[in-house]
Order: sequence, then structure tokens, then C-alpha cells
Amino acid sequence: MPTLLVPAGGGPVQRLGSDGTPTGEPTTVAAALTAESPDARWVWAATAECYPPLLAAGGRIARCHDLALTEALLLGHEGRWGEPRSVAAAWSRLHGLPVPIDIDQGESSAEPTLFEPVRSALPAGVDPMAAVAEVYADQLRRIAATDCPVRFGLLVAAESAGALAAVEMTTTGLPWSADVHRETLSSLLGVRTPAGVRPTRLAELAAQVDAAFDGRRTNPDSPADLMAAFSAAGRPIESTRSWVLRAVDHPAVEPLLAYKKLARILAANGWAWQERWVRDGRFRPDYVPGGVVSGRWATRGGGGLQIPKVLRGAVRADAGHVLVVADAGQLEPRLLAALSADSAMAAAAQAEDMYAAIAVRSFGGDRARAKVGLLGAMYGQVGGQAAAPLSVLRQQYPVALHLLEEAARLGERGGLVRSHLGRTCPPVRDDWSSTGPAARARGRFTRNFVVQATAAEWALTWLAIVRSLLSTVDGAELVFFVHDELVVHAPADVSETVTSILYDGAREAGRLLFGDTPVRFPLDVSAVGCYADAG
Repeated sequence: MPTLLVPAGGGPVQRLGSDGTPTGEPTTVAAALTAESPDARWVWAATAECYPPLLAAGGRIARCHDLALTEALLLGHEGRWGEPRSVAAAWSRLHGLPVPIDIDQGESSAEPTLFEPVRSALPAGVDPMAAVAEVYADQLRRIAATDCPVRFGLLVAAESAGALAAVEMTTTGLPWSADVHRETLSSLLGVRTPAGVRPTRLAELAAQVDAAFDGRRTNPDSPADLMAAFSAAGRPIESTRSWVLRAVDHPAVEPLLAYKKLARILAANGWAWQERWVRDGRFRPDYVPGGVVSGRWATRGGGGLQIPKVLRGAVRADAGHVLVVADAGQLEPRLLAALSADSAMAAAAQAEDMYAAIAVRSFGGDRARAKVGLLGAMYGQVGGQAAAPLSVLRQQYPVALHLLEEAARLGERGGLVRSHLGRTCPPVRDDWSSTGPAARARGRFTRNFVVQATAAEWALTWLAIVRSLLSTVDGAELVFFVHDELVVHAPADVSETVTSILYDGAREAGRLLFGDTPVRFPLDVSAVGCYADAG
């Protein structure tokens, strides 16, 4: 499989031989797309910057090595999490020079993100092709020096493949009916009003809140106003979060909760949102692969990973097409079973409903207790109603629980934990305390990190495999990826083929990560005309 180097900033493409040395003369991107094998691996600074113009010109890339994403993974693994990751920064570190700071691009996501597309310039006189080649060679050496190079190499490959898929999905877009969206907004909120003026339904709910406070004028968008109003009514509250309000016995709570729900829809997915993010019948979020500490994706504006259920009716397949929607069921507990190689938990993970299987073996069939205990074990909720079932799990599944508790103890001491493939959690901050609430909070974080980050790896590997297999199916396009769910837009007559690819991809992802594991990774797959009808 040939390797093609793209210089920082773009330009002629250089082919590398099997030993990593340049072969032949540099050529143009267009010529390389025509002459090279479709399976060639393209090495470039950042997929988000380099791939869009190639894709727009009709050049679909099968494989790449994203230097910026790989640099971020390697820096994290080396305990230098968060340092600049551009080619210029990596090259400067290699030469002992001051490291340029990455320049963030675009709008920040509402979800916490770590990495934005970056560009920083190489020093004057440095050959961009030579710089890319040198950084690439250095990364290959560092990957080979990790604890498990094969696993880490799979992580790099999956992360880079995900970056390709992200660009393609932004370009393709998620089918979106603007008419259905507008009708839904009108039914929920009333007719559209000018900016700064509440739609009818929100105005009605705001008036009900005022009435519940005996006519006191209260701005339901202002936490300070609301806290003062509840305090004056003899119901002081510590915050205006919904779960806090639900515990308050006061007539203002019901209209206020309804107001907050609708106000979120207006702000996050209202008329203005549609005008900005929906074009030519497609919603085109700007994905940020590896944007969250666990390796999950984020978006740079648009809230693409948080489509409210009430608006999913607007996601509609084109005529003659379907949306094939697949999500992995109970993914994190299954990955805990595979990660830990706990034989008893792995046996439970062979069942379609893992919680039910654990309930039959350990809780007299009480599925709710099994679920509470297992989720508590993974998320660090070890007290309250989770305490008793957690004690049972420790006895019945000691290997799996030991893995989680060791990760928690390491985190409490300020240590680093890694996912199955080698993604590393962030280090503690300089002002972190190794005792008290801060240590316990970090223990809860690291306890879950090992599972959640591995879940992100499984899902990303699944995405990469499905993307590759779909390239052989005419008209089938990946259009959405969120955590452990994939959506493919395809002609109706190939929906069975797409479904098989999704199942095959899930099985292969499990095999690539864990080898011959007894753990199953079942999917819930449906071919529908409307996203709201899935599942």
C-alpha cells in the first residue's frame, strides 16, 4: 500500500517507498488521485484542512494518517496532554525550537472540546514536504515505542479514518425537511416572532410563572430572578437546574419546567438555527473528531450530536431512499466485560439483554437492581441505592470490579489511566489536591474513563469499517454518527445490504479490539423513512 505525503499548507504530493524514503518526482494532487492505488495512505497535517478541497474535486480518500490527531494522542500518552499538535509544533519540538501555539479556528461547540482545527506556520526556509516527512517518521517511531504498538496503531488508524468520515458527513449532510421543522416549531412555540420577543407559547408559560408567584414579575430566563422569587415564596433553591426544581413543591415549577424545555429548543434548534445550519435540504454539522477527553466527537456549533427527539421527525430520507439507523445496545457494560476478561461477566454479555442476564445470575431476576449496580460501578455512584447491588457485583464479578476500582484508586492518587488502545486521560491540574472531594471526583472520572474511552474506540473502529464497506454500495452514504449510533442514507433496495454491513462492522470492531472474545456487541437496526421512527 503506497504512502503519499502532502506538505504542510498543501502543494505537490510525494510518494514514499516501503522504507519511508521518497521515490520518484513530486506530483500534483490531481495526478496522484488518478495514478495511485485507491488504497494509498495520505499523510497530511490535518484532515479537516486538507481533505475538503480534495473531496470537492471528486477525490474520495480511503486511508490517511492525520498528523495533528496522532500528535495529540502521542502527547497524551507521553504525559504531555494538551500541548500544541500542529506539524509546525511537532517539527519545532524535534529541533528544540520554541513551539508555536496552535491557532483555533471556527466557532466553539456547546459541548466541551479539546481540539480545534489548527494551523501554525513553519519557520521561514523550512521545506514543508521535509517537515511533514520528518514529523511522520518521528510519530512512527513513537508509536512503536508505546506499551502496545499494535493497539496504539489501531487507535491512530481509527482516529484518522474517523476524521475522513467527519469531512464526508459534513459535505453530504443529514437529510432534513425544513418544512417539517418549521411546522414542529410552530406547533410547539407558536408563530415566529422577531428576535428578542417570546413566541406565544413561551409568553403564556412566562405569564403562568408570574401568576404562580402571586403576580411577581419574574424573568424565567434569569436564574437570579427565579432564585429570588422562590426564596420570597418560602422555597429557597440552590440552583435552577431542572432536577432541583422537580423536588420543589410550588405551583411555578410545572410551567417553569415546560418553559425551560421549549426555550432550549428555540435557542438550540429554532428558526435561526435552521437558517444557519440547514442548506439544500441537509443539516451539515461541523464535526470535531476526538473533541472530548474520552475520544468522543464534538461539534463546532450547530449541536449536531444533540438533536432533540421532538425534532427528529424533520430528518427524512429522500424519495426512494431509507435511513438505516443502528445503535449498539448496552455498549459500556459489554466493553467492561471484554476489557476485564471477567469470565462470568463475559458470559452475561453473550445475552441480548446483558442487564437481564446479570439479574438472573446475581439478583434473583431483578433487572433494575442489576442495572443500578453496574452503572454505579462504572460511574462511581457507589453509595445510596447502588451500594447493596455493588457489593453483590464485587462478589460475583471480581475481575471486572477490580479493574474499575484500580482505575479509581490510581486516579485518586493523581495518576494517569489509559483506554484499551492507549488513549490517555488528562493529568491533574497544578492546584489539584490528593485528598478530599477533588481526589474522589478524579477517581470517579478515571474509573469511567477506561470504559467510556474504550467505548469511543469501539464505535470509531465500527465507523471506520462501515465506511470502508459502504464504498462498494452505490448510493449509500454515512450521514450521522453520535457516540454509539450510525445512520446511513441509502436507496431502499440496498437497505438489507447496508444492514448486513452494519452488523459485520460491529463484529469486526469487537474482533480487532479484543480478539476472540465471547462478548457480543448486538445492534438495534431499523430501516425507516423518518429518523423519529427508528428504534
